[in-house]
Amino acid sequence: MSELTTVEKLKDFLDNNDEDAFQSFYEDANPIDIAEAVKEFDDEEIIKLNYFLSDEQLAMVLEQADDDTRERIVEPLTNNRLLDIFSFMQKDDIADIVGELEIGQRKQLINLMKENDRKTITELLKYPEDTAGGIMTTAYIALKGNLKVSDGLNMIRSIGPKTEVIETIYVLDDKKQLVGYADLRDILIADKDTPIFDITDENVIVVTPETDQEDVAKLVSKYDLKSIPVVNKKNSIIGIITVDDIIDVIEQEYHEDILELAGVNKEETLSTPLIDSIKMRLPWLLINLLTAFIASAVVKFFEGTIAQVVALSATMTIVSGMGGNAGTQTMSIMVRQLSKEDLTLEKCLKPLWKELRVGLFDGIATGFVTGTIVWAMYQNFYLGLIIFIAMILNLIVSAFFGFLIPVVLKSLHFDPAVASSIFLTTATDVLGFFIFLQLARIFLNRII
Repeated sequence: MSELTTVEKLKDFLDNNDEDAFQSFYEDANPIDIAEAVKEFDDEEIIKLNYFLSDEQLAMVLEQADDDTRERIVEPLTNNRLLDIFSFMQKDDIADIVGELEIGQRKQLINLMKENDRKTITELLKYPEDTAGGIMTTAYIALKGNLKVSDGLNMIRSIGPKTEVIETIYVLDDKKQLVGYADLRDILIADKDTPIFDITDENVIVVTPETDQEDVAKLVSKYDLKSIPVVNKKNSIIGIITVDDIIDVIEQEYHEDILELAGVNKEETLSTPLIDSIKMRLPWLLINLLTAFIASAVVKFFEGTIAQVVALSATMTIVSGMGGNAGTQTMSIMVRQLSKEDLTLEKCLKPLWKELRVGLFDGIATGFVTGTIVWAMYQNFYLGLIIFIAMILNLIVSAFFGFLIPVVLKSLHFDPAVASSIFLTTATDVLGFFIFLQLARIFLNRII
């Protein structure tokens, strides 16, 4: 018999009300595994799970759960139980949970909090969830630079257990403005009477609360940071963003780009209600339908030519299809590149020239293979020659538009991943059909 999965084991413990076995299993498990298993639970099993878990254990599971799972776990909990659970959680995670509650419950819960907690959570909730302010935590260590190392270490020992990052100590001046940071290792090896200013690195990278989370991720990746401070207009530190939050951002942005490349709303999941899914997808499909009619109009323009050579209808889709595939390759590379940096016109010229040459050589290779096969199938050299030339030209065109579309969307301040494939398909289909059929018209006497 195969070994039971985590979900099966947990459900067995819950069904048999075996709390001791559950706790024994939990001690050897990782909270993320519990959070993943909860996705398979029904509402009654979640209520039992909440009963089995202590406040601290439930806090750890909530910190690892995704938004939908976290919402299902929190829903049956009372406000008093939530407050007890929050005492084991970081403020940014608490703000995420509170922000998902109904407005009425949110206000009740905030009013029940201690004054300092209420002020912090309210401040965090002011910022959109996809900005630096929305993902920052207020659990950090900041010391005045005129402190001696010995005094600083005492404060670190006191504050450290409550923070997410202890390796990086942010340094402030007398006005509580951020002037730099000190590495904990440097503090530990420094003479105890050394002012912290003396071991401070003033070359600190900062962001504002309004900075987009994707831009924050770029900075953390570029400078290999463990955390990045968030400052206000007075250059006072109001929070930090840790590398684990940045990993979540990168994963989120990646999934959003994949969905938007296909014209799917980033908010949609398999559990999205039917009507909402239709509303999210239908507009892009209607746009795609419009572009399909444009391509159809091009084919209709040449229907006289097609009527004389039936083989054209069977082979022209090869050209447009290969153009779409090649253009998608270029477009995917561009979307990834633009997610890392902004490309100026000057920077674009060299990679564009390279992509055009890639299109040329790929067109020659695929065109030769296709042309040879078509020549053999229809015993017509000129039909093979037409598809050879059309393949070359369309792959060059697809490289151009695969490169251009994301750049144009970016310059217009749109996400370059947003439905790029729909626009690309339009270009490669319309021009692919036109190039192929126009060549067929030119060589018509040779292929009849």
